Amino acid sequence: MKERHTLKKNSDFKRLYAKGKSAVTPYLVLYCRRNRRGENRLGYTVSTKLGGAVTRNRVRRRLREIVRLRSPELKQGWDLVIVARARCVDGEYARMDAAFLKACRELNLVKEAAE
Repeated sequence: MKERHTLKKNSDFKRLYAKGKSAVTPYLVLYCRRNRRGENRLGYTVSTKLGGAVTRNRVRRRLREIVRLRSPELKQGWDLVIVARARCVDGEYARMDAAFLKACRELNLVKEAAE
């Protein structure tokens, strides 16, 4: 299995929030900014307002799985932060997936069919 490239530093998250572009859906908010690497780096934010540790970890696992399955369709060289919203807790997986894809299209992160 491939190594995961994640954002861990608070400064990386703050830079994305301040200078990145964002797309909002009912299930998540996606922030993106170009990086100088050949791969995408991802970070996830799930607030304690969404529930306890079990609930937050379930939401995080679902979001990671959505990104894992959709990553071949995404352009490379971007830093992404996904902020989970309250609907992610009880939301259907298919709707979360559709919301992620919609946000990626809005930010022009999806590869063209000709590529």
